[in-house]
Amino acid sequence: MSTQAVHLDLEQPPRRKAKFIRTVKKYWMFYLMMLPALLVLLLNNYIPMFGIIIAFKNINYTDGILGSPWSGFSNFKYLFMTSDSWVITRNTLLYNSGFIILNLIFPLAFAIMLNEIKNRFLAKMHQTVMFLPYFLSMIVISYLTYAFLSDTNGFFNKTLLPMLNIDPVNWYFTKEVWPYILSMVNTWKSMGYYTVIYMAAIIGIDEEYYEAATIDGASKFKQIFTITIPLLTPIITIMTLLQIGRIFNADFGLFFQVPRESGVLFPVTNVIDTYVYRTFITVGDIGLSSAAGLIQSVVGFTLVFLSNWIVRRIDSDNALF
Repeated sequence: MSTQAVHLDLEQPPRRKAKFIRTVKKYWMFYLMMLPALLVLLLNNYIPMFGIIIAFKNINYTDGILGSPWSGFSNFKYLFMTSDSWVITRNTLLYNSGFIILNLIFPLAFAIMLNEIKNRFLAKMHQTVMFLPYFLSMIVISYLTYAFLSDTNGFFNKTLLPMLNIDPVNWYFTKEVWPYILSMVNTWKSMGYYTVIYMAAIIGIDEEYYEAATIDGASKFKQIFTITIPLLTPIITIMTLLQIGRIFNADFGLFFQVPRESGVLFPVTNVIDTYVYRTFITVGDIGLSSAAGLIQSVVGFTLVFLSNWIVRRIDSDNALF
């Protein structure tokens, strides 16, 4: 290596440092504005990751987290070697897979229909009514569901089924219907949220596309399938990838509160989150809960990267990153 080349290599770090200092001085106001968000991210998302070690320890409250003995992978073995491991894993994956599909089809269809309403007042009213359930807690929704499904005074058994000459149904003891009930409740609650997102994306589409299609004689359905949906592909991909990242996490309130802890329904309503909660209430082992949370996070992280890699291989423009 020549003397000149060595001299240039020695000068590069100071130059980079000087460039960094100039950049900070130039944009210091933006860095200052970013500081609170970085602190919140650090305090809420990164410092608590220290608790991951609980999943590998046999925690006792006398010795504390650091002083408790290590248990290796025993918490993970207990979670996946019990008789219920297949049931809770199957329920979690199948329910979330169905929710991803339903949260794509129905909100997208309603967003397209609401966009076609020319009366802005009616469109906003429908949008507000659809968005309201998203703000309701699962406790409130569980009582609303009970008002429909109660064995004695529920709307179905008291009013609807007698009108159709159908015998009353013990809904909370009939496990076959609950996959459909939980899917409908989840879709009803979250549909307004996803509809607003898709509507915002639809509004951003240039009207000239539709005007040109109308001049060419394209029908409304043709415009939807050749203009609207293709242009919504990036936002559809992003929303789907974000949901895939939580495919191993179940909505605890939905599966715990809505079925009202009916033991008969456990084969179709018990998921990883509810199973861990019930085990913790019975055994009091926080290591098991931490192990389940760690598995859910790792699986979600892996699935997001894998799904994004597949999307990038198909169309890099629609990838999340």
